[in-house]
Amino acid sequence: MKVAALFSGGKDSAFALWCTQMQGWDIETLVTVLPESDESWMFHYPAIKWTRLQAQALGIQQVMISTKGIKEKELEDLTAGLEKIARSSGIDAIVSGAVASEYQKTRLDNICEKIGLRSFAPLWHKNQQQLVREQIDSGFEIIVTACNALGLDVKWLGRRLGQSELAELVALNKRYGLSIAFEGGEAETFVTAAPLFKGRLTISRSTSHWEGESGYLELEEVRLETPN
Repeated sequence: MKVAALFSGGKDSAFALWCTQMQGWDIETLVTVLPESDESWMFHYPAIKWTRLQAQALGIQQVMISTKGIKEKELEDLTAGLEKIARSSGIDAIVSGAVASEYQKTRLDNICEKIGLRSFAPLWHKNQQQLVREQIDSGFEIIVTACNALGLDVKWLGRRLGQSELAELVALNKRYGLSIAFEGGEAETFVTAAPLFKGRLTISRSTSHWEGESGYLELEEVRLETPN
């Protein structure tokens, strides 16, 4: 089956891509949505421009779809973009990293039905603690690039998720109801290395921006280091 994968550069879209490849499906294209606004209801914003290096590491072509990030209007932009990709590449389905967001999955399912594609979400309704543990144990290097939830302070920006961080997230879940997988927009992530990458991304310069109870990590210089 030929599929296109929605790819934000974060942990769930990257892990869903890997799960799809492990099933033997042909990933034809990475589809990355570039919102002009950081208020997008559907798509990631921080670090999105560096997904081009992740695409290089994956060896998969990438198609960018621009949107102003306005609620519901961005769905029209996604629909038009996916229709164009479907016509040009002959894909059968779209794969997404949706885990628990009914808002995102329902709208993507509706878009796929409208344009005659199948919609797959291999991570859908997985236990969030187990999912993050699997991502860490599988060799995904995951960096936190944005925080917007009680319990996540500026010290989380730039942190790599490991078992100790997972334990902290579990504690925050019990205390504040934080989504361990960040499915409520509590945080965003960026993958710098993974089993499916040919090489590793190195963040050599970044700046933390924080205001009130939220902030993001601006990745100013990132390079792809490939094996000799």
